Amino acid sequence: MPLELTDRWVWDFWFARNGDDIHIFYLQADKSLNDPDLRHWHPSIGHAVSQDLRNWEILPTAISPAGKPAPGQPEAWDSYTTWTGSVIHHAGLWHMLYTGSEHSTRGLVQRIGLATSHDLITWKKHPASPLLEVDNHWYEMLDLDLWHDQAWRDPYVIKHPESNAFHMFLTARVNRGKGDERGVIAQATSSDLINWNVLPPLTQPGEFGQMEVPQWLHIEGRYYLLFSCLPAQFSQQRLSRLGETIGGGTFYLMADEPLGSFRVPGDGVLYADKQSSLYSGKLVQDNSGAWQFMAFENTDSNGKFVGRIIDPLPVTIQQDGKLIVHRHFR
Repeated sequence: MPLELTDRWVWDFWFARNGDDIHIFYLQADKSLNDPDLRHWHPSIGHAVSQDLRNWEILPTAISPAGKPAPGQPEAWDSYTTWTGSVIHHAGLWHMLYTGSEHSTRGLVQRIGLATSHDLITWKKHPASPLLEVDNHWYEMLDLDLWHDQAWRDPYVIKHPESNAFHMFLTARVNRGKGDERGVIAQATSSDLINWNVLPPLTQPGEFGQMEVPQWLHIEGRYYLLFSCLPAQFSQQRLSRLGETIGGGTFYLMADEPLGSFRVPGDGVLYADKQSSLYSGKLVQDNSGAWQFMAFENTDSNGKFVGRIIDPLPVTIQQDGKLIVHRHFR
């Protein structure tokens, strides 16, 4: 069954595996808001667990915004929102790197912080947060003449397979070029998941205004970057080249080395359609080792927001490395 909550919308998500248990963390917001567009400003991080990616046990909310400070008290870095992140195990602890924003900046400035857990259930926010802020040497700061926010979010953290350094990949924009062409996947590195150094972009700008919810994967000797984008954030350069034949959804890049250089395989589409029905897609291995595609259901056939996570769709890796998602979820 899809991961659907009767009282809450569910959207961006990420996984953590602990033995045969596959934990999923997701953004959630109360449907009593009535307007699903308001969900972005009323989120918390929900949690569920499964062994088959279909039958989910809903667990307690993992992380919520700190809320407005009491008079005279300092404001927490995540006072307003707790947005998309990722989970990695290190030194006996689970580490969740996630996006936060403050009431005082109206949620327009995004930063990255940390929470840790012994059991994936109870999370403690790290006092050093925020750990990572945008670096204007390479990346765009808040400029409301160009974009509605400062993009520095959706951290996806891995341990480099060769150096063992931690690498973080983020949704960001470079500080040069046309506004609709600035979207990149930024990167940073760390030896301890606490102290981070920002590096140049992992990808080249030009195609997208933003490359959201990135995921890095190593599959059968190749390296992949997944990301999502809606047509409204495609650059004019991309639209001029491709027209409007490709809708919104999840796209991917491929490389022969862990950090690239990344190239576009074929049309680069993993799952996209005209109505942008599925978004924030990720690949996950089930307990048989097979790769599956999952995404949140963004819109129905009438364009109405849905807000649930679909059942897994099987994925084939072709000989040339191209990824094929099979069957429609409907």
